[in-house]
Amino acid sequence: MPGSGKTTLAYKVYNDESVCSHFDIRAWCTVNQEYDEKKLLVKLFNQVTGSDLRFRVDIDVADKLRRQLFGKRYLIVLDDMWDTTTWDDLTRPFPDVEKGSRIILTTRQKEVAFHGKGNTDPLNLRLLSPEECWELLEKRAFGEQSCADELLDIGKEIAENCKGLPLVADLIAGVIAGREKTKSVWLEVRNNLNSFIFGSEVDVMRVIELSYDYLPHHMKPCFLYLASFPNDTAVDRVMPKMYWRAEGLVEQTGMKSLEEVMEIYLDNLISSSLVIAFNEIGHYPTCQLHDLVHNFCLIKAKEEKLFEQISSSDPSSSTDLMPHMVSFNFNKEHFGPFNFVLFSSKKKRHSGKHLYSLLISGDKMENHLSDACHLRHLRLLRVLYLYPSFMMVKDSLLNEICMLNHLKFLRIGSEVKFLPSSFSNLWNLETLLVDNELSTLVLLPRLWDLAKLRVLSIGACSFYDMDTNEPIVIAENSKSENLSVLDTLVLSYSKEIEDIFIRFPNLQRLVFDLKESWDYSTKRYWFPNLDFLTELEFLRVDFKSSNTNDSVPSLATNWSWDFHFPSNLKILSLWDFPLSSDSLSTIARLPNLEELFLSRTIIQGEEWNMGEEDTFENLKFLFLEEVTLSKWEVGEKSFPVLEKLNLRGCSKLEEIPPGFGDICSLKIIKLVKSPQLEDSAKKMKQYVEDMGGNEFQVLGQNNIPLFK
Repeated sequence: MPGSGKTTLAYKVYNDESVCSHFDIRAWCTVNQEYDEKKLLVKLFNQVTGSDLRFRVDIDVADKLRRQLFGKRYLIVLDDMWDTTTWDDLTRPFPDVEKGSRIILTTRQKEVAFHGKGNTDPLNLRLLSPEECWELLEKRAFGEQSCADELLDIGKEIAENCKGLPLVADLIAGVIAGREKTKSVWLEVRNNLNSFIFGSEVDVMRVIELSYDYLPHHMKPCFLYLASFPNDTAVDRVMPKMYWRAEGLVEQTGMKSLEEVMEIYLDNLISSSLVIAFNEIGHYPTCQLHDLVHNFCLIKAKEEKLFEQISSSDPSSSTDLMPHMVSFNFNKEHFGPFNFVLFSSKKKRHSGKHLYSLLISGDKMENHLSDACHLRHLRLLRVLYLYPSFMMVKDSLLNEICMLNHLKFLRIGSEVKFLPSSFSNLWNLETLLVDNELSTLVLLPRLWDLAKLRVLSIGACSFYDMDTNEPIVIAENSKSENLSVLDTLVLSYSKEIEDIFIRFPNLQRLVFDLKESWDYSTKRYWFPNLDFLTELEFLRVDFKSSNTNDSVPSLATNWSWDFHFPSNLKILSLWDFPLSSDSLSTIARLPNLEELFLSRTIIQGEEWNMGEEDTFENLKFLFLEEVTLSKWEVGEKSFPVLEKLNLRGCSKLEEIPPGFGDICSLKIIKLVKSPQLEDSAKKMKQYVEDMGGNEFQVLGQNNIPLFK
């Protein structure tokens, strides 16, 4: 039965501390009806190994996965399995279950459950009792308070009408929690539920529709739009808001900014239980839809003519007038040129003339076909996303994109060196995302004519022509007041850089690679002055040292950086930096810093002795990866509010400083590829428990607890 809690129960078991500590390896895989065996095996392999690899078509991933699992005690979850053939295909690489290894299977199909069962019969989840449903509803609606007497009988009727389904109870709880606590409102909810039988997925869909109906009218298209993201995939909370803005689905209200309104919308959808939120410290906040909710949104979006997902193999896509928003999947095995929106036949010009939003993913399009693609007939487009895996955009198509002056959101893959001069025609553009792994895009002045541009994210871009090293001149009076995100720049030592950054006074997120940064006048490493970027909250910098110039001093000469960070900075990530104790002290003095990432960092003298002045006042998360640190002394007040310490591959460090055990706020220490630190972590856990703390955890790879 859909919505009975199969995935939730499997998730609870998968993350239970005693279960985690029992297994050497854990991995989770959501299968679904439409699945790609190779992709799922790669996903399992990467979870098992803690890597993020991609494999060529000719690589036998199943064999590599089998070798990784062999001789180990593993727990694999295969969630939402639909047929026996899929079970056979995916379990083929798993060695014979030995040493206590286990596979957890969730499915709606009894045949699949019995086909995959081991020594015990499948578990049929019981439904919640009316009392349990009411307990859930009351807690969601009233928190720690009790239900008013006048609502008690109606509330228990509503709970009984949930028919014991956890998903239904959770959704209805979201409905009544967000509405007035009056008898008339609750009677309306009860009457709507009375007609539901819940004997199939259709009835559960009706409850989702009930939750949908209770949403404010202006939030409904925002909710439905979330189904344009892949099913069973968590997405960065920033992404839906980018699309909502570009599609014009949100309007500024009262004194609140558009960003504040969108954040309220997303929070309300989460509190209504229609959207699931993930917010683990040290990770980007993400959200996703339950698979049934995702299916509902796709159906409803099509009914409302909001958007539709179409395949290139679908003949109807060549004859019907398209909806305003289309997500198109290109299938090279089942493809006819007359079916495809980018081929500008007279019929396609007619069917696509009202298209506002176009996302194309799927198989790689061959060059001779991509050369025949056109966009100039889609003049009303506001959102265009051509997945790089589908097509790398060349000059001719890029010139056509420049004709689409209604565009607000553009994401493409391209390896061009310059954007064409006509790019300045896109005066409505707010978001530009370019994937260009093999090249560096030179940011010509015409780009800054786009006054509405808020997000500029490019795989590699520069203010300089790398071939000539000549700076690109930006007019002195030009300012990009709206630009809030800029990445990934490639910078090298230049006094002019700071003058350029002044043009972006409202930057909130900045990412750049720093190359060849030795300042001969000061005889120290150069770092751009950023303290005037008062709105900047996120900064990531990768240091690319050059060993080709013999006149540049070795790392042993001077490790000091002239850091000038903005005081508002909340997240700082430094990669491959050589750092002295003075540089670390400068970072410690950032008053609002909450998360610090130091990766592949060379510490001068391999020592970090933190004195009284080295106090990270607001740091909640510290991540050290492959840091050359052998001695680390932590003061009593060095990390007063730290919640999580993550040490990965710190092979030279012999023990975790005992002072961390006295930080009352510290809840988690995570150790990956640092076995020599486990003894000190175990002693620290025992010390904390002896002092009365019971929430302290020591985790390993994949968040498996190292000790009970």
